[in-house]
Amino acid sequence: MTATPLSWPELEALTDFQIDTVNGLTNAQAQLRLFGHAESDVRVTLYRDNHAWCPYCQKVWLWLEEKQIPYRIKKVTMFCYGKKESWYQRMVPSGMLPALDLDGRIITESDDILIALERVFGPLVKGMEDPAALPLRRLERLLFRAWCAWLCYPVRSTREEQRNREQFTGVVDRVEEALGKTPGPYFLEDFSVVDVVFTPYIERMNASLYYYKGYSLREDNPRLSAWFDAMESRLTYRGTQSDFHTHAHDLPPQMGGCYENGEPQILLNKARVDSGPWAGLPDVTYPEPENSRAEALQRVIKHHANIIRVNPADDNLFDEALRCALTYMMTGESCPPPTGSDVALRYLRDRISVPRDMSIYAAKRLRQALEETAALAGDRQGPPIPTRHRRDQDPANFVRI
Repeated sequence: MTATPLSWPELEALTDFQIDTVNGLTNAQAQLRLFGHAESDVRVTLYRDNHAWCPYCQKVWLWLEEKQIPYRIKKVTMFCYGKKESWYQRMVPSGMLPALDLDGRIITESDDILIALERVFGPLVKGMEDPAALPLRRLERLLFRAWCAWLCYPVRSTREEQRNREQFTGVVDRVEEALGKTPGPYFLEDFSVVDVVFTPYIERMNASLYYYKGYSLREDNPRLSAWFDAMESRLTYRGTQSDFHTHAHDLPPQMGGCYENGEPQILLNKARVDSGPWAGLPDVTYPEPENSRAEALQRVIKHHANIIRVNPADDNLFDEALRCALTYMMTGESCPPPTGSDVALRYLRDRISVPRDMSIYAAKRLRQALEETAALAGDRQGPPIPTRHRRDQDPANFVRI
């Protein structure tokens, strides 16, 4: 069935999605987290990146959420997608993220931040310097180095590529062995700071190796698969979790490059991540929430003026095309967009950022609606996503009036 696009007021009537950013579930939009405490109880300010792309920020963010420490959030631009704020560079001359203000003392480096927080608020089951945690933290760094060696450097031969792969999978075997030493799915008997330390880069390994190397970390390793499942049972982690599409394209500027291995499987994986269908990708396995479409709609409605303004297409053309996609997402009725809007719709499809903009399932629903609507107009793609920087996502573009 075809339809005419709903108006913005008509679309707004289709969603009642809202979240309590201060006291509700973990979310990327919060500027203050109280967990039921008074604002006068806040002793911590976390300085993290605007886009929720920084792995070291995610580590501190997840720890604070798990411990339910009241804190403020101030968001800063990462080097790879815009100009660093001068006020932040005066406070942290290196400009690196994250930083933490704890009782007026500025602390940088994520491990040092967690150690400082433990000394004031107590450990998350085990401390960073506990004898049970230290060897696992070293294993995480070993895994990180093996991942970088495989992903971030060009190779001169298939033999070198295979050696890098075997080096990485050999460390993964050690991670599998470590996870097998406990009766549950976590690295220690209960969820702990060790899981927090492993989370950011295992999440990014899962995405990047699937996309650039045709290797599925989650599907090929049973104990890591169980670990991912257990992490996704935690609402704290779900609120910080990203998806394959976001990481596949946010990592190259951060890592200095991500290199494909040319195997046939990556062609299939890349097409799936970039163009869909996105349902069923091994970036998330918990059941889709019933309100995922309503969440996606609410987030677009809130920011639709800026979304339209920064799109390279004509504003009027993209306004109608976007409403066509949202109408389809919410009603299931195909709504042919204006001629020439395929590029504009796919530009937005490629720039939805999880969890900055919305949760994983909401993003999957919105991407699918944008792609299926774009296909009605043509097969042209939007401008390529940059790999040396991500200034197409400069936060300044989205707050300018």
